[in-house]
Order: sequence, then C-alpha cells, then structure tokens
Amino acid sequence: MADEQLNEKDLNAEEAGAVDNGARVQELEEQLAAAKDQSLRVAAEAQNSIRRAEQEVDKARKFALEKFAGDLLPVIDSLEMALTHLNPEDDQVKNTREGVELTLKMFQDTLKRYNLEAIEPHGQPFNPEHHQAMAMQENADVEPNSVLNVFQKGYLLNGRLLRPAMVVVSKAPAAPQPSIDEKA
Repeated sequence: MADEQLNEKDLNAEEAGAVDNGARVQELEEQLAAAKDQSLRVAAEAQNSIRRAEQEVDKARKFALEKFAGDLLPVIDSLEMALTHLNPEDDQVKNTREGVELTLKMFQDTLKRYNLEAIEPHGQPFNPEHHQAMAMQENADVEPNSVLNVFQKGYLLNGRLLRPAMVVVSKAPAAPQPSIDEKA
C-alpha cells in the first residue's frame, strides 16, 4: 500500500509537471509569436523608412532647381518681350533680333534639358490648375471658358506647376437687355 501511495504521488507529480511543462510551452510559443510579430513590424518599418528616404531624395533631385528656375523665368519673359518689340522688317535691328532669338533658343533648350516646360494655353480650355484668369471677355466666336489671350506663359518643372499662365478667358455673350422702350 505504501508503494501504491508512492506511485500515486509520483504520477501526480508527473502530471503536475506535465501540466506545468504544457503551460510553459504555451507561454513560450506565445512569446515566440509576439517576437516574430514585432520582428516583422520592425522590418516593415525599416523598409518603409528606406522607401520614404528614396522618395525624398528623388523629389530633392527633381525639384532642386525649382527656386533657381523660378528666378530665371523673368529673363525669358524679357527676351520674349524684346522679340515682340523688335520689328523683323527693320534692317537696323535685324542683327539684334537674330541675337535675341538665338539667346532665347539657347535658354529654352537648356531649360528643356532640365525638364522645365512652358505652358502655352492659347485657344485651349481654361484649366485652373495651370492657368490664372486675369480677365474674362465676351466672345461669340469661341467656346466659353477658352483661353483668348496669354499675358504671361506658365511653366512646369518635372510636371509640377512652377508658375501659372496668366490668361484672358472667354465667356458667352450676355443676352441683350430689353431697352426701356421695349418694356413699355
């Protein structure tokens, strides 16, 4: 009987140990799952940080010239304005006009190499993302909200608006108002 009690105690101790071991295994598995989850989150965060840094470097590369290009736009405007005032028929200014044309072309070619493109919206529909309406003018010959005149060209740098084009936009002619005599 004493042997049976000892065997029962051994069995109870083994069962208790097995229960303890099972609980310990489950606890360790939960800790392992939590560590894996944390490891995956840290790896994902690191990958996101690398991707964000690459995007910022790419943006910095693309738009580093933004301020410099913006400062050069008035020079282009001045050269274009000079061409409009230099009569191509006048022999006295022929050489000057050719020089200004060549200078402007070199300038425009250089800007194209750096992905700076002009917005020339004459005749196109008004686009508030790229155009700034300076005035509206009635015109029955064109569709309403079309660009009639361009005061100043706009520019895009790598597809981002650097300066909007300043334009005159068409509107439909107003309906004629009945005169006082017609009302009576």
